Amino acid sequence: MNADILGYFAAGAALGLGAGMTPGPLLTLVLSQAMAHGPKEGIKVAFAPLLTDLPILCISLLAMSWIKSHPAFMGIVLFAGAVVVTLFGIDCFRTKAITLPGVEINPGSLKKGMLTNYMNPHVYIFWATVGAPTILGAGENGLSGPILFLTGFFGCIVGVKIGIACLAGRFKSLLSSRAYLLIMRFLGLALFVFAAFLIRDGYYFITS
Repeated sequence: MNADILGYFAAGAALGLGAGMTPGPLLTLVLSQAMAHGPKEGIKVAFAPLLTDLPILCISLLAMSWIKSHPAFMGIVLFAGAVVVTLFGIDCFRTKAITLPGVEINPGSLKKGMLTNYMNPHVYIFWATVGAPTILGAGENGLSGPILFLTGFFGCIVGVKIGIACLAGRFKSLLSSRAYLLIMRFLGLALFVFAAFLIRDGYYFITS
């Protein structure tokens, strides 16, 4: 297995960890459900991306299949993806703490998690400008690249949220700890590196 293919796994893992640990609607719901009804309910929310992101990814891939035959347009999409990933990285550096709602949240965790994810515009933007183009690029050398990218992304975004749900009783204080902030800074740097690769690929398409 060559370094380029392993790089797709690393890219997916970095994006998944960044998305999984950055405070947002889904992470707030994971913590809220776990604290109100136990870790099992938080874990149900953690699985929401597996059900919501795959249909969005399929639609994005269909669109990208047409866009890829227009190199200049593909280059613009990759540049847009670089901007999106850079903003994700900046969010990692800006992360300070998460504020949980003080109201009781009823069970129905998986349904609530799916609805929360479908209502989040970042999900659509990510797959349209970052996820789908990366998968198409990885697929030029076989299925190993796309499979490893998706494994790294979903394994990390779901896995980290499951871990957070299991630690929900103590995690509120950890979200403002120095260790958590250092992890987020490291993930931010990793996302900046991935954005640089997207810029490189975008330049290649525009000038080809």
